[in-house]
Amino acid sequence: MQPEKGEKGKSFKQRLALKSSLMKEILAEFLGTFIMIVLGCGSVAQAILSRGVFGGIVTINIGFAMAVVMAIYVTAGISGGHINPAVSFAMCLFGRMKWFKFPFYVGSQFLGAFVGAATLFGIYYDGIMSFAGGKLLITGENATAHIFATYPAPYLSLVNAFADQVLATTFLLIVVFAIFDSRNVGVPQSLQPIVIGLLIVVIASSLGLNSGCAMNPARDLSPRLFTALAGWGFEVFTAGNNFWWIPVVGPLVGAAIGGFIYVLLIEIHHPDPEPEFKAEQSEDKPEKYELSVIM
Repeated sequence: MQPEKGEKGKSFKQRLALKSSLMKEILAEFLGTFIMIVLGCGSVAQAILSRGVFGGIVTINIGFAMAVVMAIYVTAGISGGHINPAVSFAMCLFGRMKWFKFPFYVGSQFLGAFVGAATLFGIYYDGIMSFAGGKLLITGENATAHIFATYPAPYLSLVNAFADQVLATTFLLIVVFAIFDSRNVGVPQSLQPIVIGLLIVVIASSLGLNSGCAMNPARDLSPRLFTALAGWGFEVFTAGNNFWWIPVVGPLVGAAIGGFIYVLLIEIHHPDPEPEFKAEQSEDKPEKYELSVIM
């Protein structure tokens, strides 16, 4: 009889592997949001710091969308690739994720976004400091704060800004729910992140004029907090008539509305599969893994 394999018999990889599924999901959400901010806000930084020579609105829209796609591909198999508190909120609200996970997901998303902003600041530190002669400005033609967070157009009222974020996130969740509805047309699992990226491109291209189309509390609030601490000052929270809370609250409201609209107008109207087919499907096929994501 051979002795059981002890700790010494384990490989280095096996020793590092986490046993808690929740901890795995937390790390995945942290990494995914980190990737999204570095690559997404990086596309904004390249356009701004080059004064349009190495990018513009098209490269920003495509770059940020592709940053989300890459983040989803990295994390989807572990956490579902939410990388957005509004998405996690909708998943809990409509029974797609347990509520006890919500604070852990959101905390890791906010932390990942903060570390991502700090990393991007370090990479582009020399460029940012030389852009306006060493000044870190929030408004004006030499402003750099909007590399990290969204700011409203000069004409935009708070009411209009709130409606803007609610509507954009409503469309986001309607289509996300549709993409991962196994009883709808469906998208091959390996292509789901690509379709999400296309969704972000179309929303940013059609609803991005007013305030940059954040649709994600972590994507906006954590980098904004970083800029406040890194030298731009706490005026980043008062700029735009105290606009900062709009990309935090608006997406949460929009996510709830978007999920409700899809469930009410589409999901509950799917015909139930035949009992025999349903039983056969559950016996012969594993449950389909449904991804839930977004910027």
